[in-house]
Amino acid sequence: MRLTTKGRFAVTAMLDLALNEMGRPVTLSAISERQGISLSYLEQLFSRLRNKGLVKSVRGPGGGYRLGKEPKAISVSDIIRAVDEQIDATQCGGNENCQDDHRCMTHDLWTALNYKILEYLESVSLAQLVASQKGGKKIALSGSKRMRSIA
Repeated sequence: MRLTTKGRFAVTAMLDLALNEMGRPVTLSAISERQGISLSYLEQLFSRLRNKGLVKSVRGPGGGYRLGKEPKAISVSDIIRAVDEQIDATQCGGNENCQDDHRCMTHDLWTALNYKILEYLESVSLAQLVASQKGGKKIALSGSKRMRSIA
């Protein structure tokens, strides 16, 4: 299981927008240059983000994009879902046909992991990401115990 480039780039671009908006629209070419993401790829992502109301486009000279909502009202999960990203640790996409068209023995484990990942991504707002960039603070693992290594 992994988050694809689409989801990662969408979150990165939204964070860049939130950090650089400062009362005026931000162009996709500026985000592209700062983040090393192709302009055509950003255009595709922002079309989806706009359709979900996460960004607004401003036309004309000095145009670009602005956030469609307050940063505290946008979760990382909202961004990932807006670009149709699927986060799924199961091999079957939740269809329970993991092993020869039957449910595998570890299906419940991977399904529970999906819920935990989604719960965490829903708990992190764009405002928190902005604060972490400006203040150098790490994003807290809300409600988690100390991380343990698996040997």
